[in-house]
Amino acid sequence: MNDDDSTEGQDTPEPGAPEADNPDTAILARLEGLKADHQALDAEVARLSAAALPDQVQIARLKKRKLLLKDMIVRLEDQLTPDIIA
Repeated sequence: MNDDDSTEGQDTPEPGAPEADNPDTAILARLEGLKADHQALDAEVARLSAAALPDQVQIARLKKRKLLLKDMIVRLEDQLTPDIIA
């Protein structure tokens, strides 16, 4: 028996491969991306609002997208939090 065979049959994930044992990893990654997008939209709304003649239609569209992102964030956070029946 070779030393190379010592890891045969063990369930070790390959480096860089998503962990199949923890499905929350994908949710956390998605959540992080959505939060970054939400912050970027917030900064864009602030920038447009500070303009001499703010484009109210564009600001309203960005705010609507922010709300949609926030809803998605809340749903993902709910998936990560177990329901506790008291």
